[in-house]
Amino acid sequence: MIVLHLGPLHPAEQLLTLLLAFGPFALLGVTIWLSRRRTAREDEAAADGTPTPDAAAPGTGGAGQAPER
Repeated sequence: MIVLHLGPLHPAEQLLTLLLAFGPFALLGVTIWLSRRRTAREDEAAADGTPTPDAAAPGTGGAGQAPER
C-alpha cells in the first residue's frame, strides 16, 4: 500500500511539531540548570555559614523546631 502524502504542514502545525519534539528536552535542560544553580547557592551559603531558608512553608522552621507565631 502506498502512503499518500498530504502536502506540507501549515506553519502552526510545524511549530507544534517542533514544540512537541524538542519541548521536553528544553524543559529538562531548564530544570537541571535551575537545580544546579540552587545547589550552588546552598553550597556557597553553607561555606559562608549563613543559614539558608527552608524549602517548607514560611514560618515552619527547621526539623524539630516549633513554628513561629
